[in-house]
Amino acid sequence: MFGRLHHVAYRCRDAQRTVDFYTRVVGLKYVAGLMPPENSKPSWPLNEPGQPARKVVGEEADSIHIFFELGDGSYLAFFDVPDGGDDSHDPTPWWVKHIAFEVADSKALLEGKKRLEAHGVQVLGPKDHGMCQSIYFMDPDGHRLEMTIRTEQADTWQKLAADAPKELAKWNALKKRKYGPAPGAKDKIPAMPDDSTIVNA
Repeated sequence: MFGRLHHVAYRCRDAQRTVDFYTRVVGLKYVAGLMPPENSKPSWPLNEPGQPARKVVGEEADSIHIFFELGDGSYLAFFDVPDGGDDSHDPTPWWVKHIAFEVADSKALLEGKKRLEAHGVQVLGPKDHGMCQSIYFMDPDGHRLEMTIRTEQADTWQKLAADAPKELAKWNALKKRKYGPAPGAKDKIPAMPDDSTIVNA
């Protein structure tokens, strides 16, 4: 169903600071800044079988959506939304959410580490994961980034794929034992939060 990655989007607190970091420190090309009219409300069409044409309308919010081009033609993107509420109390462990970017070889990985450190960015690693070797760092908004090189053998992914169902079953058993039964599947998975505003199109 998915052909390739188009973009990954995160929130940033200051678009200019983010552009400066990703262009000057990381070395990406800033390629787009999409800004809707001031005081606009974002909306998305909601076209469902058997329903009249409707749309989901968000709260009024000024924003800019900025894009940086990656080497494969995909993009890393951010939204600067000054009045978008406080999302800083996420209980997720700091090491979980991250974006991993592949580089050509160990020379590029070590050069990246050196460049980041020269700009005052603290870097963890390199860390050997068996199938890849990585360094880790944060951007000015605390988004965790990973630079990685592939170190797998010819049959690594074939072995991992063969073991994947057993590993998932083992995880499901551990999780059920320690944390209780999994939540039931929903009949319908919504595309927006339950309290979203839906109006006729």
